[in-house]
Amino acid sequence: MTAEPIEVFGALAEPSRMRIVTLLRRGPLNVGEIAGALELRQPQASKHLKILQEAGLVEAEAEANRRHYRLKPESFRALDAWLDDYRQLWSGRFDRLDEYLPQMQTKIQPKSEEE
Repeated sequence: MTAEPIEVFGALAEPSRMRIVTLLRRGPLNVGEIAGALELRQPQASKHLKILQEAGLVEAEAEANRRHYRLKPESFRALDAWLDDYRQLWSGRFDRLDEYLPQMQTKIQPKSEEE
């Protein structure tokens, strides 16, 4: 990941930027297409794209007088790898919880009325 995870999460925390990322999953678009699809003014869309680019999530490719923005898959793979450590941590904790709960249930089962 080119940016630190905190910068990536900061960039994605803004709803319009998250919507841009979702929109770019379909393929490259220019700023006008992004602004139109998300009902943003072009300067707003450009500002959001700049932040996403600085966070390493998108890149621009110049074509004539337009710039087409697309997602950088390697950045998302790096983010996924970073998150994997936390997935493994929580998965292990949930596995231990699955083992612990049946033990607790046998300890707190109500006594039958015959006793």
